[in-house]
Amino acid sequence: MHRALITGGTAGIGAAFARAFAGRGTSLVLVARDPARLEESAQTLRREHGVEVETMVADLSDRDAQQKVADRLESETDPVDVFVNNAGFSVRSSLLDPDLTQHDLGFEVMIRAVLKLGGAAGRAMSSRGHGWIINVGSVSALVTQNNYSAIKAWVGNYSESLGVQLAGTGVKVAALMPGWVRTEFHSRAGIKGSSIPGVLWLDADRLVEDCLRDVARGKPVSIPSKRWKLISAVLRTTPRGLVARLSALLSHRRNREK
Repeated sequence: MHRALITGGTAGIGAAFARAFAGRGTSLVLVARDPARLEESAQTLRREHGVEVETMVADLSDRDAQQKVADRLESETDPVDVFVNNAGFSVRSSLLDPDLTQHDLGFEVMIRAVLKLGGAAGRAMSSRGHGWIINVGSVSALVTQNNYSAIKAWVGNYSESLGVQLAGTGVKVAALMPGWVRTEFHSRAGIKGSSIPGVLWLDADRLVEDCLRDVARGKPVSIPSKRWKLISAVLRTTPRGLVARLSALLSHRRNREK
C-alpha cells in the first residue's frame, strides 16, 4: 500500500492508524479540523518515519469540505490505496431534545461524510482493481443507549453493504468495531470512564494492528481482542429486552460520571 488517507488522523484511533502506516513506509494524507495540530502531527510522522505526509484542513460537518476530501480520494494524481473513515465524536444529546444541533452534526460527520467519502474511495479503487476501505464503527452499535449507538449501527451495516457492492473488484472493505479505547475521545465527551473495569480498555496501537491483520485476511468486521469478540457475540445473541436493560444501566452510570 503506497498511500493512506485518514480522516480524524491527528488523534485517537486515527493517529494510531497514521503511526501504523507510517511505520510501514506508507505515504499519508491526514484530514482534520485543527490546522496547527495537523501540521504538528505531520511533522512528527515525517521526522520519526521519513514518510511523505500531505495535510488537508477539513471540517467534515461542512459539505464543501466533504466534497474536497472526496475529490482527493478520486484524484488520479498520487492515488489513495487505503482510506480510513475515522472522523467522529460522541453524540450524547437526548433523543427527546428539541435542539437537534448535535444530532445534525453527528449525521453529517458520521453518516453523510462516511457515505460520500466511502463511495468516492470505492469508485476510485475499483477502477484500479485494488484498495482498502476501513470504516471505524463501535461495539456500542450493539446496544441502544443513544443516537451515537444508532449512528454506529448504521456505519456497521453500511460498511458490510459497501463490501457486498465492491465484491470482486479487488477492494477490501472492513468495519472496525472497538470497545473502550484509551484515547482522548472519552475526555472530550466528558466521560471519565472511572466505572469501566481496566480489563475492558484497549490500546489504540494494538487494536489498529489487529484491524490491519483482519483486513488483509478479508474479514468484513474487525473486533479487536478476544474479550471484546466474546462481548460482541453475547450482545448479538442476547434478547433485545435484556439489551435494553443493559443499555439503560450503562447510560445511568455514564450520567453519574458527568
